[in-house]
Amino acid sequence: MTILFLLIGISLSVALGFLGSFIWAVRTGQYEDSYTPSVRMLFDNELKKPENPTAKVSDQPAKS
Repeated sequence: MTILFLLIGISLSVALGFLGSFIWAVRTGQYEDSYTPSVRMLFDNELKKPENPTAKVSDQPAKS
């Protein structure tokens, strides 16, 4: 029976920790940008790094 009270106490402290971090995130403005996620997929190609431009010809795989 004691372990049950211990587990309830631990779960409540973890839940309060998550609630506190959520409230902190809301107050610091982490959820205020609602436009960027909707257009992020349109600009993914610009963020990719180009292939290694200094690679030697012998380093590239042979085309068949």
